[in-house]
Amino acid sequence: MKSSLLIFVHVACACVLFAAACSHPVPPDLPGNWHAKTGNSKLNITDKQFAMDSPEPEDYFVKDDTIYTSFQGNLPYSKYVIKKLDAHQLVIFTPDSTTVEYTR
Repeated sequence: MKSSLLIFVHVACACVLFAAACSHPVPPDLPGNWHAKTGNSKLNITDKQFAMDSPEPEDYFVKDDTIYTSFQGNLPYSKYVIKKLDAHQLVIFTPDSTTVEYTR
C-alpha cells in the first residue's frame, strides 16, 4: 500500500511539473490586428493563431522573446524574434532576417 501511494505521489508531481514546463503564456499585448508601418502588410494574432499576409492562419506558441509558428502542427517551426512589444507597437525579426515594424 505504501509503495503504490508513493508511486502515485511521484506521478502526480511529475504531471504538475510537466504541465508547468510545457505551458508558454502569450504576452497580453501580442494578440490583435497589426499593420506594417511600411507597405500593406498585415498581421493578425489571436490567442492561438498567427496569420501574416495569408488567409491560412498558423498555430503558434511564445517562448521567451520568440514566436514559433507551425502550419497545422507541421515541423519545422518558423521563428519570429520579438524585438519590441508594447500596446501600440510590435517590432519583429522575421525568419528571412528582416526587421518589420507593426502598429495597431
